[in-house]
Amino acid sequence: MKKKEKKKEEAPSLLILGKENYKWMFIGLGIIFLGFLLMLGGGSDDPNVFDADALFSARRITIAPILIVLGFVVEIYAIMANPRKTTLPKKS
Repeated sequence: MKKKEKKKEEAPSLLILGKENYKWMFIGLGIIFLGFLLMLGGGSDDPNVFDADALFSARRITIAPILIVLGFVVEIYAIMANPRKTTLPKKS
């Protein structure tokens, strides 16, 4: 007698997005986090001293906000990108 081999049916994924989407989401979060890290600092220990060069540096005024906006653009791409899933067979 021949034994019937049972084919293992793949269970449908519980994730809404694909692995590639989640990878891009984590990259976007990292870029946003880096932008906020670059924006930190610039304060003074003495309240009577105002250091305009430290507070209004190009890193805090230009580079950090650009990185944050770029991170949000990557997040939008990660959410809107079509996950490349194969179609599941119909159940009879």
